[in-house]
Amino acid sequence: MNLKLKTPIAFFDIESTGTNIATDRIVEISILKVHPNGREEIKTSLINPTIPIPQETSSIHGIYDEDVKDAPTFKTFSKELHQFLMGADLAGFNVLKFDIPLLVEEFLRAGIDFDIEKRNILDSQKIFHMMEKRNLAAAYKFYCGKSLENAHSAEADTIATYEVFKAQIEKYDGEEAEDLLGNKLGIFENDMKKIHSILNEKMVDLAGRFIFNANGEECFNFGKHKGKTIEAVLKEEPSYYDWMMKGDFPLDTKRKFTQVKLRAFNQR
Repeated sequence: MNLKLKTPIAFFDIESTGTNIATDRIVEISILKVHPNGREEIKTSLINPTIPIPQETSSIHGIYDEDVKDAPTFKTFSKELHQFLMGADLAGFNVLKFDIPLLVEEFLRAGIDFDIEKRNILDSQKIFHMMEKRNLAAAYKFYCGKSLENAHSAEADTIATYEVFKAQIEKYDGEEAEDLLGNKLGIFENDMKKIHSILNEKMVDLAGRFIFNANGEECFNFGKHKGKTIEAVLKEEPSYYDWMMKGDFPLDTKRKFTQVKLRAFNQR
């Protein structure tokens, strides 16, 4: 079907150096601009972020420092991009939480006030979550074909979750699991250890302050040391351990940090 448009609409997606709106940078942007008459234009460009791209981020989107060293910086590209987006509504998947805030931040750094107040913002992820419910009752209906009575009763929810889990294993047995980026995670089968490894392959601490990099090393996932291995930080800034131990971090995070520190110490 054709969209009924009064103004152009720009569908876009960006790849970046990370997920921190304030400090990370765009490394690639692609925009599909659809005009009210149905005409389509697409503009895709690599962007030199002027800062290093962390290895673990490159392993996700496949863009490395070498790929962007001769690409234009966002500031160089900003006027052309601003003109291309002039008067267009903005659309994408999960753009409200990340893509639009980062795009606006980049424009501001380039000295351009990218106004979104008068634009319609269309987020396909919000439509998906709104129309295809992802709560327990919806899962129970989808996997078990039954309506959940007494929803939010602890016992009813527990029993329903058990039935959903069994139905999921039966439905997906033998299928290959992928993450949202298409990375292969393993074959889904009736084996709790294997299911755990698929669901939690990158989990170090429950709060997500640490993650595993592509080499299986525990890395910081926040702050000034984001992307660095815990062992490397402990070597170059030993006092950071005391700072975290005294800080307002979950006990589980502190426990994991201590475990890595003790392991590194014992290997010396």
